[in-house]
Amino acid sequence: MDRYEQQRLERGSGGDAHRHGTPILVRADSAGSAKAFLAHVRALRERGIHTFFSVGYPVTDHVRNAIRVLPGQVWHPALEQNGALRAGAEVAELTGPADLTGYPDGTRIIVRRERPHPGAQLSLSDQDEGMRHQVFLTDMPVTGGGSTQHLEVRHRAHARIEDHIRCGKTTGFGRFPSRHFAINQAWLELSLTAIDLPAWTRTLLLDSELATAEPKKLRYRLLHTAARITSGAPRLRLRIAATWPWRHELTAAFNRLIALPRPAT
Repeated sequence: MDRYEQQRLERGSGGDAHRHGTPILVRADSAGSAKAFLAHVRALRERGIHTFFSVGYPVTDHVRNAIRVLPGQVWHPALEQNGALRAGAEVAELTGPADLTGYPDGTRIIVRRERPHPGAQLSLSDQDEGMRHQVFLTDMPVTGGGSTQHLEVRHRAHARIEDHIRCGKTTGFGRFPSRHFAINQAWLELSLTAIDLPAWTRTLLLDSELATAEPKKLRYRLLHTAARITSGAPRLRLRIAATWPWRHELTAAFNRLIALPRPAT
């Protein structure tokens, strides 16, 4: 058995703790509801990657008809992220009435209805009913915190991906430099790297408001810091202007970086 094969088997048996043994939830909008995609997410379990999905689903005529026949007692108050009741919103499960043929076993379909906020874009059916409906699919089980209300709250949080897309556009992939595919392909890879580095920096090295800061704020407060590198004795020193407002945050980030364990080889 060569070294590559041995490492592969070790990862498959749980040697890689970040990929194996840790549940991973895949969230997406309605573009992620394709049957082939969800089948692939489910198939990852065969490789030891414990995956679940929570993806948007279009409100088709079939779904809308299923919503209309739901009895009143199956609707429950929707929740906010902090656990408080969400005013004017209710959730219910459609798994029984809806047709889920072709989807992975255990797929559930859940709907939220609520009074639309001023200016919300509604379909003609929603305008007639005076309620806005949003539907998603998930394969999270009922047991282990899989109540309809909590699953809906968790799925709704995926909207923050729009914030990440906006940050990505300001970090490089909002405008490609060339008409040639290969050049744009390289640009995209570099842009994605540029997005990952601040993301890991916020997660591992920063706290307080900088832990949630977007790239523009990080550039101004940390990445563009005026400083000077000096050498003395056996080490290099980074000298930051004493008047820089975020000098302590930057110093703390460097100290946390030095304290991180080295990646396993």
